[in-house]
Amino acid sequence: MAEQFKNYSVNDFDKFDCVRLSKTFYLALVFLLRGYVVWLMSVTNFQNTTGIIQTIYPDPTLFYLNLVSGCLGLFVLLMMTLRRPEAAPWVKKCWPHTLTIILVALAIDAAIVGIGYSVFQLTAFSGMLIQAIGAVLCGIICLFSKRLKINLQEFPEPLP
Repeated sequence: MAEQFKNYSVNDFDKFDCVRLSKTFYLALVFLLRGYVVWLMSVTNFQNTTGIIQTIYPDPTLFYLNLVSGCLGLFVLLMMTLRRPEAAPWVKKCWPHTLTIILVALAIDAAIVGIGYSVFQLTAFSGMLIQAIGAVLCGIICLFSKRLKINLQEFPEPLP
């Protein structure tokens, strides 16, 4: 057990003696929640609240589909924010399965973009290809992240 922590310094641990969350988590969340990120950027732009959305998503249907595909990402974000010693039992039970949830969310996201392209012609082929490659790369990075695996094995517990 101590072998897996030998490459980490004191600064790599949080106040509950758990390894700080991997940047891979944040990468996956930004990718999965990109529709929500665009929406927040447009809401905070007081001069043109829909301009950013219309620039990135010329067809509003694709924007709404990205919001739907990001729902599992919202669930992962919720679990990350509730990850503390006094967390509800469901958070403790779901936490070890977070990688599976992320991978399923990435697959659903890629499928929605693929369906949006092939059935409804909502995006260009290059846009669909970029998003599919992004989902695959994000999934591979998550699968091979050692720090992410450590994060999923640990859960904060109260310190004496």
